[in-house]
Amino acid sequence: QVQLVESGGGLVQPGGSLRLSCSASGSIFSISVMGWYRQAPGKQRELVATITSSGSTNYADSVKGRFTISRDNAKNTEYLQMNNLKPEDAAVYYCNARSIATALGNVPNVWGQGTQVTVSS
Repeated sequence: QVQLVESGGGLVQPGGSLRLSCSASGSIFSISVMGWYRQAPGKQRELVATITSSGSTNYADSVKGRFTISRDNAKNTEYLQMNNLKPEDAAVYYCNARSIATALGNVPNVWGQGTQVTVSS
C-alpha cells in the first residue's frame, strides 16, 4: 500500500519560515498530483497548494507569494516552503497524493497523518 509521511512542522515566530516534506512509499510508478492541505481548529480542511507531475502548481490565494510547493518525482517526495508565516497559517498540514500508479494498480487518493505548524511569538 501507499503511505505518505510528513516532516518539518514545528513552532515558528510570525515572519519566520518552515519547510515541510512529504515522502510517499510503496511500489509506486508515478503520482499524478501531490498537494498540501491544512486544517485549523474548528475549521474545515482547506487547500494550500497542489503540483502535478509536470510541475504545474496551484495555490490558495491566502498563501500566494509566501509559500512554494515543489516535488522530486524520482523520490516521490514533495515539499512546501513556507515563508513570512502568519498566525493564521497555524494548522495541521496534511500531505495528499492523487492518482497513484502502483504495481498493484491505481490508488486514487492517499493522505498523510499530518504535521502541526504553530505560528506564535
